[in-house]
Order: sequence, then structure tokens, then C-alpha cells
Amino acid sequence: MPSLGTSFGRGGATTAQQDLANSDAILIMGSSMAENHPVGFQWVMEARKRGATIIHVDPRFTRTSAMADIWVPMRSGSDIVFLGGLIRYVLESGKEFREYVKHYTNAATILREDMKLPDELEGVFSGWDEETSKYSPETWLYQGEPEKSDAVRPGHAQAGGGHGKDRGGEAGDLHKHDSDPTLQHPRCAFNVLRRHFARYTPELVESVCGVPKEQFLKVAEIFSNASGPEKTGAICYAVGWTQHSTGVQIIRAACILQLLLGNIGRPGGGVLALRGHASIQGSTDIPTLYDILPGYSPMPFWESDADTLEQYINRHSSNAGWWSNFDKYIVSLLKAWYGDQAKKENDFGFDWLPRVTGDHSELGYWMDMMDGKMEGLFVMGQNPAVGAANGRLQRKALSKLKWLVVREFVETETASFWYDSPEIERGELKPEDIATEIFFFPAASHVEKEGSFTNTQRLIQLHQKAIDPPADCRSETWFMYHLGRRMKAKAKAGLHPRNAGLNALTWDYPTQGPHAEPVVDAVVCEINGYKTANRELVRDYTELQADGSTACGCWIYSGIHPQPGMNLANSRKPKDYLGHGWGYAWPSDRRILYNRASARPDGKPWSERKKLVWWDENKRAWTGHDVPDFKKDTPPDYRPAQEAKGMEAIAGDMPFIMHPDGVGWLWVSSGLKDGPLPTHYEPLEPVVPNALYPKRPFNPTAEKMERPENPYGFPCDKRFPHVLTTYRLTEHHTAGGMSRTLSHLAELQPEFFCEISPEMAEEFGIVHGGYATIISPRGIIEARALVTPRMRPFAVQGRRVYEVGLPYHWGSRGITTGDSANDLLALNEEPNVRIMETKALACFIRSGRRPRGEAALDELKAKMRESA
Repeated sequence: MPSLGTSFGRGGATTAQQDLANSDAILIMGSSMAENHPVGFQWVMEARKRGATIIHVDPRFTRTSAMADIWVPMRSGSDIVFLGGLIRYVLESGKEFREYVKHYTNAATILREDMKLPDELEGVFSGWDEETSKYSPETWLYQGEPEKSDAVRPGHAQAGGGHGKDRGGEAGDLHKHDSDPTLQHPRCAFNVLRRHFARYTPELVESVCGVPKEQFLKVAEIFSNASGPEKTGAICYAVGWTQHSTGVQIIRAACILQLLLGNIGRPGGGVLALRGHASIQGSTDIPTLYDILPGYSPMPFWESDADTLEQYINRHSSNAGWWSNFDKYIVSLLKAWYGDQAKKENDFGFDWLPRVTGDHSELGYWMDMMDGKMEGLFVMGQNPAVGAANGRLQRKALSKLKWLVVREFVETETASFWYDSPEIERGELKPEDIATEIFFFPAASHVEKEGSFTNTQRLIQLHQKAIDPPADCRSETWFMYHLGRRMKAKAKAGLHPRNAGLNALTWDYPTQGPHAEPVVDAVVCEINGYKTANRELVRDYTELQADGSTACGCWIYSGIHPQPGMNLANSRKPKDYLGHGWGYAWPSDRRILYNRASARPDGKPWSERKKLVWWDENKRAWTGHDVPDFKKDTPPDYRPAQEAKGMEAIAGDMPFIMHPDGVGWLWVSSGLKDGPLPTHYEPLEPVVPNALYPKRPFNPTAEKMERPENPYGFPCDKRFPHVLTTYRLTEHHTAGGMSRTLSHLAELQPEFFCEISPEMAEEFGIVHGGYATIISPRGIIEARALVTPRMRPFAVQGRRVYEVGLPYHWGSRGITTGDSANDLLALNEEPNVRIMETKALACFIRSGRRPRGEAALDELKAKMRESA
């Protein structure tokens, strides 16, 4: 999300899946869209019917590859080199959409003299502190722009995951930096970009990615041609990009490429973030992440952020652009949560918000759990004993809890770890020694409860309950509401000062039915927002105020329920090709974000073929086929006064309204923890040297979380010479709890397997259909061998590199069982969002089955004792 947020202003997909049909070329990387997003893939096929070229870059030949015009096998972990090669090709060939780039990006912005690129500093940008392994980003600012006076104080601020930086409002005041509209200045962002990517030649792509030069150039030519007034191209990605130690910067590279080609905000263009499953977008919007509040407002941090609401607002607002409204959104959120108890005199209850005091991300708290610092855990709709990295550590950590709550409709490996797990089989854990008390609650399935999904394209869709859940099964809404009700009753009876916020919390949702199920529509109304004087629903977020007169649970969703009885997420009458009238897309039902960029600076469409939003001089308003993502009555020739603030400071030809300078960012001056531009690093367990920066094999800002239970191999470790990657199958769902228990899905994919190339099988004596044992520094597993030309060896830096592919759906429960691929993975954190690397690690493989019991650990230990 910070990649999209810092590049464009919001952490969401810039386009709709339906709009892919208008693309002239579609590049799919980090995703097997046909397998994991088959409904959305229909529009890729529609684009192909209309003449678009479909390109799939993936280490495996998948169902997506089969439907593509071009399949490019590429070594996992080398994505930035491939994308950097495309960026260099565009710049060196002069194929950038020049008028778009000059007007709609920060290409002309001049950077500071003391800024240094990795080529000058052996693999790091200026501002690097070797002692702390962190950057100070002052040298990344624009020339002439003052440093923030309220710089982060030392302390817990570095524990943030960076999601709050999606706001993109930390830098770039329009009137306080220098620029060169001719793009001739050597330090303008455009020429710095050119210098940075100059080394990403087709020859480097071939050497690092294993992609033949001729094939790369063919892709570069085709995709770069999808640009200009008459043509556009789209990029689709999923967790195959995000789950890397450089994941945010991989996506940043795609954003840069699309800005250079003028493919943002236009029909058939965009960067489509294909989410991990049905409502991941909604999970981050509302949110479930520890470092943001609903609508991508940052959580306050202990020590570093703010002692008062005024300080917090001053720190996180921007003088120009849409985030100048930040005070309205945070005050309205506090009013939604604390109601009449949120008053101006008590900072609207700001002190009741918890502060971030450390790494409270999922990966961070597993380490705390392993160290005995956590007492309890709620697991709902998740199965970390199988679905999370380093399953061995995760299951051991569960044994150190006092209590564990699991809500599911089948008994998963997380619920049964204490008596049925590899650690029990091997004698590492004994049931009689595990003191964890487990509460297993039966849960309702999605057809047994009412709710909504927010999908890949920010589209919120209500779903009704089809049948009542059986017996004691209940919805999450029921569980959380009644848990909160009981906690409030207990807090009211106590005198502890920490209960003040809980006592003030509004928790008065109406209920219905024999089990007192909360009325979901009432929750949606609170999310939409209302006027506190009379509970009248607001029409959208433009009516929110900072004086306490409005309440709103999530400002970006405001407008979803603009009047009683009108939940727009329940709309089912599409009226155009973008699907308006079906569901509700945040914000304001815009289907293509930044769509002011679909018109020229003068407000006229770039072309009739790519017409979307334009200025209607007669109506003195923006109009078109989508809801304009711009202030509706601001004419193209509007120029702000020097002292203008907020949206009044955004000129009529600046489409990226969330950014204070109104443009897309090729160069990110703040908001990212690992650099203003993407640069290539190998994965955290590299099997080859970093061809660009030998002294920096992997991302120096990533957190490896290395400890005895989470060991790593050495760079280019000959004990673990092969690349390991994990992925999903169409027939199973994530950790398998919902699919391995269903007979028809278990029959379709009945056994855990590994995919390897025929060349690898021949070299290591592995037989198709037989067993193979795969070992990493963390674990040992076995799988059936699927020997297939869908996997190919890569020629990388003068040697042959093999890749092993593993689907991660299996565990010990269900109809079909097997070892868990995630037992091989390491716990680690990408610096911006604290996600783990699952797509490129190192492993060893041999033919035959793994030993049973303690003998399996003996083989693992013996492998680790070998010379690296």
C-alpha cells in the first residue's frame, strides 16, 4: 500500500477490473490471475479479444501463462531488475509520454545537491546509518523545501509499519521547491531517474533474471507502445510482489513505469492490486493493521507522535491537497467511537486511543509470544499453524500462551497443535507439558451471516445471509459485539483509569432475532457518518467537520449509506462499462482514481478513444463516464495564489489531489523507509551475489528477526543452492481449512506436491510421482514430485539456478493431509509494511521421503552442520 500511496496518493488499486477490457497491453507479474482471480480474469480475456497483448512474467508456467500471448519465465526475487530494465528502455528510447510526464509527475522537481544514489555509495542512498540500519531521509527532499520542524523524536516511531504513509502528504509543498519544466537540469527527478536506472540494461536483465535479452526487448517494445494519447497499458500484481523483502519497492517500480507511460487515471491503464482474498482491501481500509486507523489515518505513536490532538493533527496534515482535511476525518472518527463523551475540552477522547509502543505487527507479536511476553491470542478466519511463515516456530509459540481463542467451522491445525502437529510427532512438544487453554468457538460461514466484501478494486458489495447458522455457530459481528458488551459491563464495575476509554465507547447497536444479532445496517450507517445533533446521515465525506458536529467511522467509505434505507453497497443495477450502479467503490464511487489525468492539461480528452473525464465549459464543471476525482468546479486554467491552502492550493491541471504538490511521484521524498527509488537487492537468502552491489546482498533495511528458532543460511550458501517459492492453487484456499475438508476439492488436488524442472529431476535423481524431501534452515518436509517443463532452470550470472515450487495449502487436518510448505519459510519483515518474504528463499532437495519422528530433526541438524 505505501508504494501506491506514495506514488499516487492512495493505497488502493487505481483502476477497476472491468476497465482491463480497454487495455492495449496487460502485464501480469507477481500473480497467476487466471487461477487466483478467475472472475476478474474475464476482462483480461475480453481485452485479448479486442486485440490487446497479454504478457505474463512468472517463474512457473501457469493457467495464466496458458492464456497469455507471451510467457516470460523469470527467477523469483529479480523483479526490480526486470521492471528497472523496462524503465530504462522507456527513458533511453524516448518513449515516455512526455506531455503527461512534464505536467502530471514530479519529473521537473529539482533534488538537493547532497542527495546520493546507490551507485555512489556502494548500494545505499544518502542518509544511511550503518549503526542503526536505518535511513534519515532529509537528503531525499526537494531543493528549496524546508525540513519538517517536528521531526520524529527518537523512540518507538521506528516500530511503525508505514501504512500511514499511504497518505503521501509528508512532503512536496507546491510553493517551496525548485523545478525545471524543460527537464534539462541534471538534478531534476527525471534525469536522476535516468541515471539511477542506466545500469538496468537488457544484458543485466538476462544475467540477473535469467530472461533472454531478445525476449525482454520484445516485451519492452510491446508494453512501451501501450502509451500516448491513443493507447494505454495496465499492470496487474498480487502477493507474488508484496511478499518480498523488497515488495513495496517492486510495486513502486511498476508505478514509476506507469507514470512514465502516462497510464495512470486513464481508461485501460492503471496498477491493479489483486488482493490476497475476498476482502483484504476492506481489512486494510477499516482497518485490521496495528499502525493505522480507519481510512489510512496513522495510529499515534508513543514518544514520537503527539501529546495532544492538535499536535497530532499538525504532524499528519498537509498544507495543500486533500489531506489538509485530516482534522475533519480524525475528529469525526473520535466522535463515532466516543459519542457524547468526545468533547473539545478532552481533545475528543484522543488520549483514549492506544499508542504504538513497538512492533505490534503479526510477525512481531509471534516473537513476543515465543519469548513469553503474550498471554492470549484470538484467531479468527486464520490458520497460522499452517498459513504463516516458519510454522514450527508459530506452533511452539502457541504452546507458551495462557489461552487461545479459535473461531472456525472446522478444527484447524491452530486449534489442534497441542496434540496433532509435527512437533508432537518429533517429541519437541508434549501435550501434557502444554498449559495453553484453548477455547474453540464454532463460527458461521459467509452464507450464514450478513456483511460485505471490499474487493480488489475498492468495490464494496453487501451480501445477505442465505440460511441461519447451525447450533451455536455465530457471526463475527455477533461475537465481537457481545464480547465488547461484556467487557464494557466489566469495565464499568471497575475503577481502573485505563477503563475510561472503554466506558466512553459507543456500543449501542440495535440487535435482532433470538440470538440478538447486531443489525449490520446500523454499523454501515455509523461508518458512513452522521450529524451528531440529529443523527442525520451525511451525503459523503465533504460534509464532515472538525468541530465535533459530525461522526464518521471511516471517512473514505462516507457516501456508502447517504440516506436511510439506501445502502449503496447493495446496488445491483450496473449502468455502464465501469459498473456504476453495482456496489459502491471508495471514494465517492470513483472506479478509476486520478481520472483528471485522462484529460489534457487544458481539460480536453487526450483522444476520443481514451476519453473518460473532461471539462465541460458550458456547465463549468468536470464531467464524463466516471465520477471526477477532482474538485468538480475547479477549471483547468485555475492557478492558486501563493498563500492558498488546502484544495485551493491545487491548480486545475494537477490530477493527484492527495499529494500536496498535485502530481504523481517518480521520486518519493518521504514516506518510505528503504529509499526514494527502487533498487535491486537479492532476497534475504540469496543464492547468487547481488550483481549491482556485491557489498549489499539483500535489502539492508529489512528485519531478518534472526534467532535460534528462525535461522538463515549464508549468502550463496552451498548447503541450500536452490530457489524456493510458494504459491496457491485454484482448488484450495490459503491454509486449507476451508478446502481440504471438502471432498470434491480434496479430490481435485489430493496431495501435497513440489514442482521441479525435468533438468533438476535428472540431476538429483528425483522421479515424477515419487517423493522428494525439501530442507531449509528452518525445517524439513516431504512432497510428491511433479516433474514438469512448467518449471525451467535459469542461467544466472554464469551458472544454472534451479527453482522449487510449493503450494502451501496442506497440513495435518482434513480429508487430504500433508506437510506444510510454510514450515520452510523464515519470519522476517519488509521495512515499510512488515510483510514476510515467501516468494524467494533458499532450499536443498533430495529424492525420497523424509525420516519420521526425531530422525527428521537429526537430518535437519546434520544439514546445518555441513560446510556452507
